[in-house]
Amino acid sequence: MQKNYNNTGTPDELLAWDKEVIWHPYTPLTGAAEPILITGGEGVYLHTADGRKIIDAVSSWWVNLHGHSNPYIARALAEQATTLEHVIFAGFTHAPAIRLAKNLLTILPPGQSRIFYSDNGSTAVEVGIKMAIQYWHNRGITQKKKVIAIHGAYHGDTFGSMSVSDRSIFTDPFKPYLFETVFIDFPTAANETEVINQFREYVAQGDVAAFIYEPLVQGAAGMRMYTPAVLNALLGEAQAHDVLCIADEVFTGFGRTGKLFASEYCVFQPDIVIVSKGITGGTIALGVTSCTDKIAQAFQTEDFRKTLFHGHSYTANPITCAAANASFDLLTDPDCQRRIDRISRQQEAFAAQLDNHPVVLEARSLGTILRIELRTEEGTGYEHSLRKKIFPYFIERNILLRPLGNILYVLPPYVMTEEALQTVYTAIEEFIQTLPTKA
Repeated sequence: MQKNYNNTGTPDELLAWDKEVIWHPYTPLTGAAEPILITGGEGVYLHTADGRKIIDAVSSWWVNLHGHSNPYIARALAEQATTLEHVIFAGFTHAPAIRLAKNLLTILPPGQSRIFYSDNGSTAVEVGIKMAIQYWHNRGITQKKKVIAIHGAYHGDTFGSMSVSDRSIFTDPFKPYLFETVFIDFPTAANETEVINQFREYVAQGDVAAFIYEPLVQGAAGMRMYTPAVLNALLGEAQAHDVLCIADEVFTGFGRTGKLFASEYCVFQPDIVIVSKGITGGTIALGVTSCTDKIAQAFQTEDFRKTLFHGHSYTANPITCAAANASFDLLTDPDCQRRIDRISRQQEAFAAQLDNHPVVLEARSLGTILRIELRTEEGTGYEHSLRKKIFPYFIERNILLRPLGNILYVLPPYVMTEEALQTVYTAIEEFIQTLPTKA
């Protein structure tokens, strides 16, 4: 008789089975530390099988906005599950998806008018790229084929999203299969004028279809931040030369930068916006690609061949949409906005406190995002050896901080109290004291 594992397994057995059958993301199959068995979560805490409470200071890969096991989202999800769990979204529709689209369009950057659902951030980027490329195809304009991105970009792990991402450890095995992308330098205080000129030269050639960018913060590249002024200048140049602008707000959306979307810091607005991560409050995976009427009009024809032929089996899953609507309610509550403001001020104050520390190369914040780049002889990079020291140091102190090489970042859920965030700061200060002060 075949064994049913649903109701069996001690913690030790579960971990042994995990090692036998699970392939974890971004994790070597050999030599990695044993994963921590999580049995539950509540608010900012993750509960482990051995009775520990771990502060989730990175919002579980940047998705958890309102705390773990949020009861309001859980009720919405459960109620929807007993009404309609799923229906094909080609030729059918349902209230949760319609309500979510209307809700999102009240807060997305100005000009967005259509919502396309997918499954996660990478697939939402794929949709955005395909929309932009097919926009020109449907209009019969064949010379616009190039896509511009920014060095250091990370837009996902599918092939289209990898193609517009920086060539790095993430993409090395797949380089021969990626389409060519033009990369401009990452804007810094020292090179903003040069970057704008570089961009202007590319778009002036008339063959650029789209510019894709992470507005103001490159997350996976180490929480690298650049100014609204330079981004606004790039968007202005793009729009002056009829280049479509794709804002990848997968990370920066839903309040992370202090505003609901990072695009709000700019005057010029994108043609296409990509969101995911925080959209359901970290409950279920969902991706959304929105666009303006300008984009949609190129597809509004009875010519069947000009259809956007893209879809997913679980497109606009009703349970997922119900969770996203509940997260929207929580996000737009004035109390949540006050907590975002308080966390933002607390992050800014701690960054200022650390910025002149001898082992801190830079401490910087934007909204709820705190970035601390540690100064070492090894330089800065995703593969930096400090990553092997940082994670276990904080886990031993019941704090989840997942570094990007030698870069520490804090990205709390919006329910993080001042006291809990101070606990994280104290641990960071203690960790910094363990590092050599000589560069």
